[in-house]
Amino acid sequence: MKRLLAAAAVLATFTHAAYAGELTLFSDSNFHGQRVTVDRDAPNLADFGFNDRASSVVVRSGTWVLCEHANFGGRCAEFGPGEYRELPGFNDAISSARQIDRGGPGQGRWRDRDRDDDRGNGYDKDRDHGRGGWQGGGWQGGRGGPEVVMFAGPSFQGQQVELSQDVRAMSDVGFNDRATSLIIREGRWEFCEHADFRGECIVLGPGRYDVLDRMNNRISSMRRVR
Repeated sequence: MKRLLAAAAVLATFTHAAYAGELTLFSDSNFHGQRVTVDRDAPNLADFGFNDRASSVVVRSGTWVLCEHANFGGRCAEFGPGEYRELPGFNDAISSARQIDRGGPGQGRWRDRDRDDDRGNGYDKDRDHGRGGWQGGGWQGGRGGPEVVMFAGPSFQGQQVELSQDVRAMSDVGFNDRATSLIIREGRWEFCEHADFRGECIVLGPGRYDVLDRMNNRISSMRRVR
């Protein structure tokens, strides 16, 4: 019996390690300045002396949701394992963090909880990430097809452009400052407000983005970063 209990304890330890996540927040971009490491849910980063201070992040394991308000309120973004040298839209604006049970690369998807609640259409992680792609008559996942599809209207409506390579100027494809929603089939892409990847930029991974919030009608260049 003692051996059985000991074996169970060891198994529990390994199981916890397999699902435990860890991230480090830095007060300056490019992983400089003061830092704090989090390995469990943090409803209020003020408890760590790090409220509204993060400017870069390293996610060592797990997938984490970082939110602008305490108790996971306000806009939130999802980050998987990797290095995030800057936090466009979230610089010095993160007040809580929690791990979610999903592996793989970060999705970088933000949301406005108040807007979703007002529409009676709360965030559905299975809708956005669990089925491989747009279900409204378009891309369904799998190989082949464009890596990125941009739409002129929200919720994948309006004119669209299909892309699978870097674009230094969206005017070259007739879509400068027109993207309002998009689908990423493969890879992580950087979208910038000016040509030649200048100005404010944000990195997004595979998923469906029915609105682009801060980058709505502001994308002028894009490139694959991973």
